[in-house]
Amino acid sequence: MKRLPSARVTNLTLLAALLIVFATGAGAVASGTAAGRWVVIGHGGAGILLVLLVPAKLRVIRAGLRQARRTRWLSLVLAAFAVAVLVLGFGYSTGFLRTVSGIDGLWLHIALALALVPVLLWHLVARFVRPRRTDLSRRTALRTGLLLGGAAGVYAATAGVVELAGAPGARRRFTGSYERGSFEPSAMPNTIWLNDTVPTIDAWRLTVGDASYSLSDLSGRSVTRRALLDCTSGWYAEQDWSGVPVRDLIGPVGDARSLLVRSSTGYQVRFPVDDVDSLLLAIAVGGRPLSPGHGYPARLVAPGRRGFWWVKWVETLELSPTPWWWQSPFPLA
Repeated sequence: MKRLPSARVTNLTLLAALLIVFATGAGAVASGTAAGRWVVIGHGGAGILLVLLVPAKLRVIRAGLRQARRTRWLSLVLAAFAVAVLVLGFGYSTGFLRTVSGIDGLWLHIALALALVPVLLWHLVARFVRPRRTDLSRRTALRTGLLLGGAAGVYAATAGVVELAGAPGARRRFTGSYERGSFEPSAMPNTIWLNDTVPTIDAWRLTVGDASYSLSDLSGRSVTRRALLDCTSGWYAEQDWSGVPVRDLIGPVGDARSLLVRSSTGYQVRFPVDDVDSLLLAIAVGGRPLSPGHGYPARLVAPGRRGFWWVKWVETLELSPTPWWWQSPFPLA
């Protein structure tokens, strides 16, 4: 019995593991409630599965290098990217590599993973492996089961060691985020999605259907709610947000299927109408008006959803017949 699987089985298993890593990675960024914890765990487990496949893949790499293909250097670039992504992921999750040269480690992890995609696609085309029925043998199934069991065991052991050692990673939220600035709004990072920028707002009014509201109109109807903001850049903060419940502003939803929330910058997100009762249009945090970086004059508070749903500089609330899922999974601007 061979100690290591064949090159084709190794490559197909590695491809499956990479697909799981990317799928769970996207899910981990989107997940904001405890129900999505399994996605984050799956992402970590899939990362460990990649590590367990390294010995078998090294044998494949050595054989490939002996063939002296011109494109072997691109394959080595792919391997280097993959190693860097894994190191950054494990470093950030344990808390020992939070930043690199002042850049957030999680963002580097995500950026390198995205940069890896085109190289990986090229590799799949250049080194195409056609699956065969014989690949689904009992031996392959047994090895796959052992690998999955080993990955789960290593994941559990690593999490236990991090917890027992009191490593920084033990203080992460289930999403992987670290606490920053809870109940201290001035210490909360001013994170902005992609290329959005802080606008200069002079005269502001909120448009809700045919109605229009000034900031003073909203101030007279303000209530306070405690909510946790969990940003996709790897931090979270709990704050006391003051503002007007969105339900009070839009009234009955009728036949609408989504609520469109648009920023003065053009950034927009659609919510299911079932979320309306949980949404708050905040105009203050911690008893003080919002700062420009945190969405002045008004921002959305969306408990249970990640930071990119918490639209800043809101100027329009609009009920729509369009379903909420008729949008990119992540805003593109």
